[in-house]
Amino acid sequence: MRSEKIVVLKFGGSSLKDDSCLQRVISIISDRISSGYKVVTVVSARGKTTESLLSDAKNYAPEGNPREFDMLLTTGERASAALVAMALSSKGIPSISLTGSQAGIITDDNHTNARIIEIRPDRVISALKDGLTVIVGGFQGVSFKKEVTTLGRGGSDTTAVALAAALDAELCEIFSDVDGVYSADPAKVPDAYKIDKLSYQEMQELSEAGAQVLHSRAIEFAKEKGIAIHCKSTFDPENPGTVIHGFEKREKIRKAGVAYEKNVVLIHAYENDAKGLSTINDVLCFCRDKNSAVKQISFHKGYNDSLVGSFILSRKENYSCDALLAELRSRFAENIVISEDLSAVSIVGEGITDRSDTLLEFIRLMRDNNIALSGFHTSSFRISLLVNTENLEKSLNLLHKYCVD
Repeated sequence: MRSEKIVVLKFGGSSLKDDSCLQRVISIISDRISSGYKVVTVVSARGKTTESLLSDAKNYAPEGNPREFDMLLTTGERASAALVAMALSSKGIPSISLTGSQAGIITDDNHTNARIIEIRPDRVISALKDGLTVIVGGFQGVSFKKEVTTLGRGGSDTTAVALAAALDAELCEIFSDVDGVYSADPAKVPDAYKIDKLSYQEMQELSEAGAQVLHSRAIEFAKEKGIAIHCKSTFDPENPGTVIHGFEKREKIRKAGVAYEKNVVLIHAYENDAKGLSTINDVLCFCRDKNSAVKQISFHKGYNDSLVGSFILSRKENYSCDALLAELRSRFAENIVISEDLSAVSIVGEGITDRSDTLLEFIRLMRDNNIALSGFHTSSFRISLLVNTENLEKSLNLLHKYCVD
């Protein structure tokens, strides 16, 4: 429906944490309407609501109950959507709040970490045509089995960009408490600076490496439809922030920024044919059956030609990580090694892995500063190093200085 100007806005939890913040959100929505846009707004749960709900859930289900987690956690976004719709209506702006399922967000059946497989925005389009501003609870959808699902941490970003793609929106603006994407976390790296422009791939790699500004799956939708994303601050909405789009390939290597994920778990699983076990396959199947998000999976031959499988388990993406690790140790005993208290530090940029000496320089930098590495992983736009969490901030600042220099 590109015949009408549509903008999709997304507001994170910090943008809605109290009444003063909520009024800022109302003002931004009102400004977009005054500029001639039809507005669809996606909202997260207010403040620390999700963390509070998750804490309650763990009290009653320490070993996890993914379906009920989803039923519980989605209430935070629904409450935000209803409150924003009421606040807008009280200002004379006719509005309607919708859940993810009402907005047509169809997902697979993977509770707590579902993927969007289809958008059916008929009700959103109908409401816009009726002159309503639409407020959608983010982070959630519904499966073909009519089960409520959630899209994983930061999934409201994905909701917003997916809706922008389905509605052929002119623009998607992601609002938070920071004024864009920074070269590193300013709370840990004093020299961090705001990046004006990022390619889709650079932003996706930063997100997957732990940057909190934008969810990596949101970038997939934006890239497919060519949607420009503007990351901006709710508290300084006139600041242009960071624009994420498809930019022409650069000729020179670019180190766009440094990101991190704190407290990851490194798991090695060992094949043991003598006992008739296929441990690597069994461990991965076990994690899958527990709806656990694993990444950076690799296989290689080890001592005496035994096969070794390695992967990372993300604590922030697995709500019942401690219970999962306890069961892994119990089930697979001598055939796995679990290393905790690790963090992944990554440098992201176009062409960064074109030359092997870049990785060698990072390894040398860590060694010269007495920082032991537990492993590393590379992709076309990223080099990730595993360090002890106690060395996280030191590693971030060293690698960021390398980026700047």
